[in-house]
Amino acid sequence: MIEVNNSDDVRRKNNGLGALTDVLKGRKVLVADDDVRNIFSMTKALEKFQVQVIPAMDGREALDVLASDDSIDIVLMDMMMPEMDGYETIRNIRQHAKYAAIPVIAVTAKSMIGDREKCIQAGASDYISKPVDIDQLLSLLRVWLYEN
Repeated sequence: MIEVNNSDDVRRKNNGLGALTDVLKGRKVLVADDDVRNIFSMTKALEKFQVQVIPAMDGREALDVLASDDSIDIVLMDMMMPEMDGYETIRNIRQHAKYAAIPVIAVTAKSMIGDREKCIQAGASDYISKPVDIDQLLSLLRVWLYEN
């Protein structure tokens, strides 16, 4: 199924949060993924909560979107993309003080031992594996966007 950072800290944060719709409404999510089906499915799920999804087909496009739009609230980053993968893209994002506070959730089809740590070391805020369980994704978004 899906692996999500379900540490006690995340559960505590989640228990005290407001309604999901209140937290997500009006937020802007950058979804970087080279598979349009993944972008489509996440967009369909998030639009129900009045979230605006900005797609990027690769890491370079994701960096361009961030550079041109200061209102992105969170990034969902596919880790396995051609040309510039998610690891390199996240490292590039974290090199800019401007993006220091933006949450970046690593989204990966790989779920091997050490993958989560590799994503966090690259600068990801959290990690979720594919196929993405929408309820788990919404829970993660709720945690990361509630404080921002």
